Amino acid sequence: MKKLYILTAFLIITLILLTTLLLALTSSNLSGLKISSNSNIFSHTKAICNSTNFCQDYEIHCENEKIIKMSPITGAAVQFSSEWTDPRDEKTIKNMC
Repeated sequence: MKKLYILTAFLIITLILLTTLLLALTSSNLSGLKISSNSNIFSHTKAICNSTNFCQDYEIHCENEKIIKMSPITGAAVQFSSEWTDPRDEKTIKNMC
């Protein structure tokens, strides 16, 4: 009887681990880049900063290298000091899709 309980517990734990792994593999990618089955449609996040060093994160949806939707991410903004300079290169800053 004790062996039956141990086997049942082992099977339940294995099932939970496999389910968790499956959910992790099928959920959204944590990098912010989501690629659909059509490789010309994707979305990513990007911080856009203005001349006063206020930077807001946006979710940008692209299709064929054109922006189709751009939405600010709530709570993802920061005001840097006037001495701050963006460490990204100019191409990275300007490239949206």
